[in-house]
Amino acid sequence: ESIEGRSCRRVIAVGGGTIIDIAKVLAVAPEGVRVDDLYRDMAELRARRELVILPTTCGTGSEVTNISILNRTKLGTKMGLVSPAMFAAQAVLVPELLSSLPYGVFATSSIDALVHAVESALSPRSTPYTRIFSMKAMEMILRGYQRIRRDGPQARVPLMKDFLIASNFAGLAFGTAGCAAVHALSYPLGGTYHVPHGESNYAVFVAVLKAYRAVRNDGRLAELEECLSTVLSCGRDEAFEEIGELLSAILPLKRLSEYGMTEQDISVFASN
Repeated sequence: ESIEGRSCRRVIAVGGGTIIDIAKVLAVAPEGVRVDDLYRDMAELRARRELVILPTTCGTGSEVTNISILNRTKLGTKMGLVSPAMFAAQAVLVPELLSSLPYGVFATSSIDALVHAVESALSPRSTPYTRIFSMKAMEMILRGYQRIRRDGPQARVPLMKDFLIASNFAGLAFGTAGCAAVHALSYPLGGTYHVPHGESNYAVFVAVLKAYRAVRNDGRLAELEECLSTVLSCGRDEAFEEIGELLSAILPLKRLSEYGMTEQDISVFASN
């Protein structure tokens, strides 16, 4: 139902990433303005309605960020709309709202949170403070995955509060430090073939880490490997392989062609 012409003073988002992203747009959009116009004037955006966010998935961390990811259908990719005006006035974490979350949605959303944590930890814009949130989020998510691999999907149920908090920690980290190649590569895949965001990140996640390592294996990447090897109880040089195996136990990894991607898409996706 349209909200145009209504004197709405508050937007309350109760839902997953898409619901939250739309609510952020509604909180800043003047009446009659198209989404494309918002991208042209991001610096001029201001909060027109109070925004309250209650996430019902454990992935985006969007309740504490100032970015909305929208599918730019004309461009064939997803793009971020960014403005300080899109920070929520209040963010509320209610673990009970995740009690009916289907396993598949849980898997893709929590993997999204893990990618947020990893990419923000590697970011040149990270700080000692954001890396505390990144590393703790990684640890909480991977410990939860280890338990699920051992005890089965239902083992996630008593852990939903931990996954929700970990997602929030990752949101606090990437809200400052940002994300990188995994997200950049996943947006055209998700936008073109309608792959859930967390799953499209997962499709390229481990491959990107291995590509980083092939180029240069020191600094933040070495710190990441050290952190992962401690949590996963493996050698540092085995960390990326082990995280790939653990994730495949949570959600089987598909080939890009299984989503419909073709060899001809590669140059187009790279450009996007």
